Amino acid sequence: MDALESSLLNGTWDSKLHTELEQRSATAMLAKDVIDGKFREALTSSWARAFFRSSGLQDKSYEESFSWQLPSVIDEVEREFIQVILAVASLHAFVQANWTGPDLNIKPSEVIVDVMNPTLISDEVLDMKAVTELAYGGEPAYHLAQHATFLRLAQLIFALPYHHCISIDWWRLRTTIIHEQLLDEAVPLPTDAHDSLGPLLQTLMGDTGDRDLVGRLQLEQGRLEHIFCHDKVASDRFVQAARAAGLQYELTGALGRRTKFQQNDLSQLVLLAESRKRDDSPAEAVPNDLANQSRTPVNVSITTDPNLPVTLELNDDTLLEQTIFTSSAPSSTTSQLSHLDPVSQPPLHPLDQCILLSLCLNVRNTSPSHGLTSEQMSPYVARVISHPRNWSIHTMALLLRSRLESTRTRTVERSVLQLQALVDQMPTADSPLPERLLYFHSIPLPSKWEMERELALRFLTLGVVKSALEIFERLEMWEEVVKCWESMERTDKAIAVVRDLLEGRKEEAESVISRGKDLPSPRRGKLDSVRQAKLWCLLGDLEPDNAVEHYERAWALSKETSGRAMRSLGGYYFARGEFEKVIPCLQRAVKINPLLSRSWFILGCAYIRLENWEGARDSFSRCVSIDDEDGESWNNLASMYLRLDSSQNISESNGEDTPSKAKSFSNRMLAFRALKQGLKYSYDNWRMWTNYMIVAVDVGELSEACRALTRIVEERSAKIGAECVDEEVLERLVNAVTRVSAGDDDRGRDAVNNPSEGHGLLRRVLELFDRTILPRVSSPRIFRAYARLLTWQSRWEDALKAHLDWYRCGVAGTFEKGETDVERWRDAVSEVEEVMDVLRNFGPRVQGMNWKHQGRSIVRTFMGRSKEFEDEPEWSRLIELQNELRTEE
Repeated sequence: MDALESSLLNGTWDSKLHTELEQRSATAMLAKDVIDGKFREALTSSWARAFFRSSGLQDKSYEESFSWQLPSVIDEVEREFIQVILAVASLHAFVQANWTGPDLNIKPSEVIVDVMNPTLISDEVLDMKAVTELAYGGEPAYHLAQHATFLRLAQLIFALPYHHCISIDWWRLRTTIIHEQLLDEAVPLPTDAHDSLGPLLQTLMGDTGDRDLVGRLQLEQGRLEHIFCHDKVASDRFVQAARAAGLQYELTGALGRRTKFQQNDLSQLVLLAESRKRDDSPAEAVPNDLANQSRTPVNVSITTDPNLPVTLELNDDTLLEQTIFTSSAPSSTTSQLSHLDPVSQPPLHPLDQCILLSLCLNVRNTSPSHGLTSEQMSPYVARVISHPRNWSIHTMALLLRSRLESTRTRTVERSVLQLQALVDQMPTADSPLPERLLYFHSIPLPSKWEMERELALRFLTLGVVKSALEIFERLEMWEEVVKCWESMERTDKAIAVVRDLLEGRKEEAESVISRGKDLPSPRRGKLDSVRQAKLWCLLGDLEPDNAVEHYERAWALSKETSGRAMRSLGGYYFARGEFEKVIPCLQRAVKINPLLSRSWFILGCAYIRLENWEGARDSFSRCVSIDDEDGESWNNLASMYLRLDSSQNISESNGEDTPSKAKSFSNRMLAFRALKQGLKYSYDNWRMWTNYMIVAVDVGELSEACRALTRIVEERSAKIGAECVDEEVLERLVNAVTRVSAGDDDRGRDAVNNPSEGHGLLRRVLELFDRTILPRVSSPRIFRAYARLLTWQSRWEDALKAHLDWYRCGVAGTFEKGETDVERWRDAVSEVEEVMDVLRNFGPRVQGMNWKHQGRSIVRTFMGRSKEFEDEPEWSRLIELQNELRTEE
């Protein structure tokens, strides 16, 4: 990779460029201005003046009005590099204005020259046009984003053809990520950034150059996957980035204390992490002379550096500022990190800090929603906060800590105040712009408006609705404004706000008054069609009686691009049971934005109501491909495979042309695998375990059926007793064990390796009886199945005991004196005869057992309880049993 390209990507100036690129000194200096954050100098340079010339921009789109011409004296390679440099300047100017701060010192009108109307163009017109063009997939771009023109320019320049600049796909990836953060909902963009980045990644990995560059690329690829909620792929990318950068890390435990009054040291989670050794270079220098401070031990590090975001102290009367580790060694770790002291770990390279923060996000994404999630995330964040080395990274770490602390009563105050401090610091110039931009693309730092929105939502959770409402109104986030009024049970005010916006009685921004003369519309601040469609959808939500009319109007206004309108209309029809109307609405919605799993889920449910099993299967397949932790969708997907299997069997019985039996078995196996996957995320759902057990038996996965029955008994036995045991399944499990010879013949030896038959299944079934079922519940069928299993093992004493337990809880064993039900008494007589046969067969094999005496006692006791039936013919059978026992003795 060209050194100039590498410097632009890294955000640091390579000193070798001064000597290596003398013949391209003008280009090199232009790049250096961009790297140093001098966007005004770069975007008003002679190159930029020639490049950003438009024709009729007020009436045409950006794409149509620019010719993107540079002087012909420049060769093609030089021209491509200048285009990339100007695009990077535009992109980072937009980032400075909306993410990192401080305030931008250049406006789009100072960059763009319209040769047809040089004096009429204004920043408001340019930005409104850019916001309209940045809307995509029916999702509007945030209309108050500052200087959106710069992002649109960067997009168009990066979209030009390139033949020599190999980093262009990487810059397109960065532009895509920023564009996605501008939209209301993530929308898949037409270009596949990952496919185009494959060759670049291979080139970087095969090169002996910068390992950090490889790590950065993989980290940013993971960020895009994170935006699209592809959590597993994102996780793989983050791990690959850590491997490429040479970061070693491990989550382990060490003795420590978390409260001021804690007397005994307990094991606390700690993240051990160490960066690889790097050569000293400007890229590795610690900004703001923080090197000495960064070596402060973890336990006492509270940054007060004026060039960094303010780190607020907790000031709690119980909780410590942070965990105090009293052990100098972790409880268990790999040999590579065993030398690290949890009390004082070495500072991490800023790129490694970015990777840890991304891994921390992945913990949130791939963990179930239980308390361990925040406990796992905290050590990642604490490891980064302990050694602040970059303004943007430290801001992101403090933001993550604020989110983690927002749910705890003792930390919620600092959580809100810290978030407020982060919002307030954005426009300040407390740190140089190059430092803020240095690792911006490697962390998921939210925009200014998103951070303020998060603060307002935090106020809402605390019940401070008025403060939240003020922020939402200032940000012109009308959907949240409506929710605030609804939370105060003022739906009338919510409707009034939306209608005033739609009818022009309420201006969206205070600055509209000053810019009104520049707008082509007679109404100042006229909404673009996408945002107007969204407001009609909001009105439909608020006015159910006219909802259909409002949603259809939104659909028409957006020229059939508003996925929100079709999602809302589909949900309206679904709630009213009009499933035939749901299908076309949601089909349009998912075609516009296929990333919203909720739309696919409702579409699948509508297909189920209409008994369209294939359509439902496809819908739930899309659900789990978007969110593979959706246990309910996995369960529904399995049900659809079984429905398809049933419909095929019905067609086959009717003589219709159907797939083969192999296809039917394939559907059942797919159902089994879907349930198995879903249970990872719905472990406590006994209904899913029941479905899984039945399907596992059906496909012959008896070991898994045994595991499922274990979970069902654990979950349900305390509530419903023996009814929790599916006795038919239990007997099939015993049959699978006992149908194989217990000896050493060939089949018996093969069954040892088969987990669903014979000896291979025996251990699981025995554990099911001994550890799960019998300590909790009992029934005659359970004891009989258990006895049969013990008999197969030739455990005669245990088998006899199980048979006697069966007898005691059966009809005969529970027969009460004075009962008059003759049919029940006859069944009891049969059980007495059966237990006598068991005693005759097993009694002689049990050493030291007087089985005849026990048999006479059983018969005598039963006859004593049922003297009322002496006149029945079956009474003579009991007399014969007594006589036989006397004779045998």
